[in-house]
Amino acid sequence: MAGASLLTLLDDIASLLDDVAVMSKVAARKTAGVLGDDLAVNAEQVSGVKADRELPVIWAVAKGSFLNKCFLVPAALAISAFIPWLITPLLMLGGLFLCFEGAEKVLEMTSKKSHHQTPNLSGDDQQLYEHTKIKGAIRTDFILSAEIIVLTLGVVAAAPFMTQVATMSTIAILMTIGVYGLVAVIVKIDDAGLYLSQRSTPLTQSFGRLLLAAAPKLMKSLSLIGTIAMFLVGGGILSHGVHLFSEWISEAAAETALIPAIGHIASALVPALLNGLIGMIAGFVLVAIAHLIARLRH
Repeated sequence: MAGASLLTLLDDIASLLDDVAVMSKVAARKTAGVLGDDLAVNAEQVSGVKADRELPVIWAVAKGSFLNKCFLVPAALAISAFIPWLITPLLMLGGLFLCFEGAEKVLEMTSKKSHHQTPNLSGDDQQLYEHTKIKGAIRTDFILSAEIIVLTLGVVAAAPFMTQVATMSTIAILMTIGVYGLVAVIVKIDDAGLYLSQRSTPLTQSFGRLLLAAAPKLMKSLSLIGTIAMFLVGGGILSHGVHLFSEWISEAAAETALIPAIGHIASALVPALLNGLIGMIAGFVLVAIAHLIARLRH
C-alpha cells in the first residue's frame, strides 16, 4: 500500500511538472514582448551610475524585482480567485503610470540640462543619487512585472491551483534572472571592450575597440528604446482596457491589411504605433495635470 501510494504521488508530481513546463513555454511566448520592453526600460534606468557602482545597483534593483514578484504572484492569485474584476483597473493605473514616466523622460531629454551623464557626486550625495535610481527602477519594474504576472495568469487560469502557483513562480524567477542578467551584460560592455583592447592579439584589440565605440551608442539607444517602450506598454494596457480604443486599433489594422504588397507588414505595425500614440497622449496629459497641480499648490 505504501509503495503504491508513493508511486501515485510521484506520478502526480511528474504530471504537475509536465503541465508546468508546457504552460511555462506558452506563458514565456506571450510575455516575450513585455520582456523586451522590461530589458530596455531597466537598462536605461541604471544609466548614469558610476562604472564601479553599476553591478551593485543592478543587484539591488534585481532584489527589489524579486520582492515585487513575491508580492505580485500571491496577490494576482488572490485577486483572480476572489475579485477578478479588479485586475483590469489595476493594470490601467499601472499603464497610466508608465505613460507618465515616459512623458517625464521625454521632457528631461529635451531640456537644456543633460540627465544622462554621470553626475560628479561623492559621499552621501552619491548614495542618495543611487538610492533614487534604485527606487525609480524598482517602481517601474513593479508595473512591468505586474503585466508579466497577469499575462501568465491568463495562460494558467483554467489549470489547477498548484499548477498556477508553480507556473507563475517559474516565469517570475526566469524573467527576473533573464532581464537583470542581460542588463548587467549590457552595462559592462565598455569594461569588456577596455579589457579586450589591452590584450596582445590584434584581432582581440580590434574587437575590444569596437565594443568601446559601440557601448555609448548602445546606452543612448537603450535610453531612447526604454522611453518608447514605456509608451508602447502603457498605451497597450490602456487600449486593452478601453473597449473603444481596442476596436479602433483592430479596425485600423484590418483596413491596413488590405493595402497591396505591404498590407501584412502595415497591419502588424499599426497596432504598435497606435498604442504608442495613445500612451504619449495620456502621458503628456498626465504630466500637464501634475505640473498644473504643482503650480496651484505653490
